[in-house]
Amino acid sequence: MWTKQQSQTEPSAVSPPTGPVSSVTPFSAPSSSRSSSSPARNPARLGSSLQIKGQIIGTEDLQIDGKVEGSITLRGHQLTVGSTAQLTSEIHAGEVIVYGKVIGNVHARDRVDVKTDGSVVGDISTARISIEDGAHFKGRIEIDPAKSQAAAD
Repeated sequence: MWTKQQSQTEPSAVSPPTGPVSSVTPFSAPSSSRSSSSPARNPARLGSSLQIKGQIIGTEDLQIDGKVEGSITLRGHQLTVGSTAQLTSEIHAGEVIVYGKVIGNVHARDRVDVKTDGSVVGDISTARISIEDGAHFKGRIEIDPAKSQAAAD
């Protein structure tokens, strides 16, 4: 414990700023359903003005806001389809979150979330799925919890 004499003579561990303070809040990615023990990951991002024709293959999280025609493979990582995104793609990823439009089959090892304004036209294969009210989905769903179990082993 601190005595009265020590608290008066020792400087405070946190002192208030003396000059003008600029408040800058760093950008942080939306939190995902990943466990709190995994490190925070900032996704790579393809902006809304970008158009890609061809394959995308990677080993990191990715957010797409533009147009993509071609397969997307993110082994065990998260793909976020932004609200302005238009994908005509076969998708293979650990987790897929859809705010925009996807035409093509979606294969996710862990989960697929189709948000309120999201649209998926194609088959979905995953261990867990969530389709919010207002979302559009046309296709088949195959739910295989063993996919997530095999990845955990």
